[in-house]
Amino acid sequence: MIRLVIADDHAIVRGGLKQIFALIPDFEVVGEATNGNEVLACLRQPPFDLLLLDMNMPGISGAELITRVKAHQADLPILVLSMHNEPQVAARALKAGANGYITKDCEPEILMAAIRKVASRGKYIDPDLAEKMVFDASSSAGKPLHSLLSGRELEVFRLLTTGQGVNDIATELAISNKTVSTHKVRLMEKMNLSSMAELMRYAMQHSLLG
Repeated sequence: MIRLVIADDHAIVRGGLKQIFALIPDFEVVGEATNGNEVLACLRQPPFDLLLLDMNMPGISGAELITRVKAHQADLPILVLSMHNEPQVAARALKAGANGYITKDCEPEILMAAIRKVASRGKYIDPDLAEKMVFDASSSAGKPLHSLLSGRELEVFRLLTTGQGVNDIATELAISNKTVSTHKVRLMEKMNLSSMAELMRYAMQHSLLG
């Protein structure tokens, strides 16, 4: 029996996954989490076999959350199930300690195979994403990290360098706070930055201060 904890802040995603897993005789969902703090709380509950983790949740999330989970329970297999298919995001998650990475648009068969492989202490990366990671490593060599950002992510990046917070940026761009937070997490992941201090330092070094 593979005992799973599903960590995702979208109820419809958790519900859909539970419906799928209910059809698998040797899968059992023993816990759910909607944010980073709840994930860490699950580590204090009875042991389970695999953490199925979304990269973007309220509070602690992404690579930072993976690092914290591993600090508490180094041998816990973590499989990231994310909407992000960028090689940089996957690489950062794996570097932080994730044992596998697949995207939410994968087929159920891929998800099942990944869970079984990671739960048995193996590694799993979606084949299409693995191919992108290999070619991205060679094609992006020498390019500045901010060249990986989308137009809106670069816009948010520049506004962050002016000292504006998420609420201010949301007002200026006429988008929701959650959307700004998502862009912020994604650009930090793509650029391999872990704090605002690192972001500001990068902006200064590349003359990108807003």
